[in-house]
Amino acid sequence: MGIDLERLKQRIPLLEYLQKHNWNPRRVVASHEFVGLCPLHPESRPSFYVNARKNVFYCHGCGRGGDLIRFVQLFLDLPFRQSVAHLEQGLESASLLPLLNHAHAFYQLQFHRHPEAARYLQQRGLRDPAIIEELGIGYAPGGNLRRHLTGMGYSFDLLLHAGLIDHHGRDAFCRRVIFPCREHGGIVNFYGRSIGAAFPHRLLPRSKGGLFAWDSVRFFSTVILVEGLFDLAVLWQAGFRNTTCGIGTHLTPPQLAQLSEEPGRQICIVFDQDENQAGQLAAHQLARHLVGTGVSVRAVQLAAGYDPNSYFVAGATAADFTECLRRAPRL
Repeated sequence: MGIDLERLKQRIPLLEYLQKHNWNPRRVVASHEFVGLCPLHPESRPSFYVNARKNVFYCHGCGRGGDLIRFVQLFLDLPFRQSVAHLEQGLESASLLPLLNHAHAFYQLQFHRHPEAARYLQQRGLRDPAIIEELGIGYAPGGNLRRHLTGMGYSFDLLLHAGLIDHHGRDAFCRRVIFPCREHGGIVNFYGRSIGAAFPHRLLPRSKGGLFAWDSVRFFSTVILVEGLFDLAVLWQAGFRNTTCGIGTHLTPPQLAQLSEEPGRQICIVFDQDENQAGQLAAHQLARHLVGTGVSVRAVQLAAGYDPNSYFVAGATAADFTECLRRAPRL
């Protein structure tokens, strides 16, 4: 196991991992060391050092140091084995990236060939072609994905391993509108929403990755967090571009780390207003966790029974939603 761990750390240089997670260092003159603000605690003067040759870090402010795996443990609050699994999943996602890019291009092409996909989006209140294109929304009609990708040289076993097809070779996302989930510019997953009678939600059977479209919203001082991708899409369409999505109410440690990476950020949680109070309860549980990390949290309440998507479909305007944000209590 030790050899495997060393290989893992060699394949993912610590400095490269940190920079992908938005650490901005400067080189210490004439050395292999880099210094920047510590990602593990708030500080105003850089005290976090990385030795790129030895692949280790040490912070003179909080006194913590170690290798890549130790950093992931501290940064994402994960035990050792889960930290290793997180890094291995990242490597797997990188190896599957060309396949997922080709599958996404296929789904986007099918979207323009099958009008039922656009009709479904219109029913869900999403009508702006520019937003549809920016989000990279596609469509899986079913029946020809396997033939298309094997024709490009991908094996049946690889498509099956990725979760794009089932054991019979059928498209796993058949008759679903497809949202590509990106992380650091690369596709790491697909979310499929059924337009028929099948189970509504489907993801590839691997890590979800981070928050949806986080690279587009992470520099906002106020971030709106919603449950679903159609909630996000209609809010972007209405001008609320500081909206992100965890695809559900139970956020992963990497997603929680993203939300709380900037102390002082304000998070407006807009979960479904369920009759059984499930969405409201999840929002308050999440809020308690986030407040403990130093961010400010507001719980936004819509009319009973609504989520942001259905709220706008029912005729609400951007001004109505802005008023909901204004009235939201700070937790």
